[in-house]
Amino acid sequence: MKHLTLLYHYFHPDDVVSARLFSDIAEGMTARGWNVVAMPCHRGCRDETITHPLSEAWAGGSIDRVWRPNLKQSSGKGRILNAAFMLAGWGWRAFTMPRHKGEVMVVGTDPILSVLVALPWKFFRPEAKIVHWCHDLYPEAAVAEGMVKESALPVRLLKRLLERAYRKCDLIADLGSCMAKLLKAYGSPAKTATLTPWALIEPANVSLPDSEVREKLFGASAGLGLLYSGTFGRAHTYEEFLALARLLRDSPVKFCFAGRGNRSDELKKAVTADDTNVTFAGFAPEAELENRLTACDLHLVSLRPEWTGTVVPSKFFGALAAGRGVLFAGSPDSAIARWISEYHLGWVLTPENLPRVAAELRTLSLNPSALAALRERCFATYRTHFSKEHQLELWNEELRALTVR
Repeated sequence: MKHLTLLYHYFHPDDVVSARLFSDIAEGMTARGWNVVAMPCHRGCRDETITHPLSEAWAGGSIDRVWRPNLKQSSGKGRILNAAFMLAGWGWRAFTMPRHKGEVMVVGTDPILSVLVALPWKFFRPEAKIVHWCHDLYPEAAVAEGMVKESALPVRLLKRLLERAYRKCDLIADLGSCMAKLLKAYGSPAKTATLTPWALIEPANVSLPDSEVREKLFGASAGLGLLYSGTFGRAHTYEEFLALARLLRDSPVKFCFAGRGNRSDELKKAVTADDTNVTFAGFAPEAELENRLTACDLHLVSLRPEWTGTVVPSKFFGALAAGRGVLFAGSPDSAIARWISEYHLGWVLTPENLPRVAAELRTLSLNPSALAALRERCFATYRTHFSKEHQLELWNEELRALTVR
């Protein structure tokens, strides 16, 4: 039996998106014949005072948790110290764990710089295959945020250390072509692949909007509802969306921002009394999320151009799973922009094409058959290329290919 070890900060029963994804991988690979051991920390994600058993059986595999102190992830010092405890714990496991023929280790990107564990792991277990699933790229994200300068000595030294760690990996899995481009700057690993996240909610078919939820979000007169749902943080932009909304004030196209994050207040202050086609809604609990995601006609997704490749917004995949098109504000070089263009999933919004997109949305709001065709196309594209089942099959193929070399 093949042995798979998953190194990620959080795991079942935490419900944070990334923990759910790694839990899905554990279940999916167990069902495909792998012996899976997950090694998260023993503390809860949203409430760090909650502790989980250090060792337990789960879903046909096992969880072997790493102890770490009760330090807050929300503080810079806490994040760094938590990362140090997790890396030390994983490095110790690399030394003490029983060795197996054909074993593979997958490490994510939480805590930050987790890929550095490839250095002790390869030293103590040279026969093991190492896979890095990159969800966000540091220090590149910190540079994009303006926290540090790319030319700073600590950044340059860190990149040299990361280059060594990346070269120890047998497979580096990115989330799209834009991230792959940034990773290539560290040199060419043995193998690369694009393995995208999947939606946490996957409806069985394309659902029509719930009229009650839709009216709460957009009002009774909405001919076309555009929804931003999820976290609205430093990596995201709203300026293009607001400019577009103002071009469409006299139309049946309505915008709703339903989320939270450190830029939400900034957006609310930017909206004026004249922006009558813009509304706000609170964060939806998971039990209500499917009705929320399907109440709109298009989903708004954004990423500041300087963040291109450092992250790939996961809400893109949730929109497609719900059978909804995407209006993306970001760089045309982003993987999301390329998928939108390749599969005809919506629009890529830039300051230059605002009038054209506004005109096309006016037309779409009056063409129910075109909107229905867009929904079906998005849903079919998700099922074919991005669904959980499809991605887990790709994971199984990539992992098994490593063990036969």
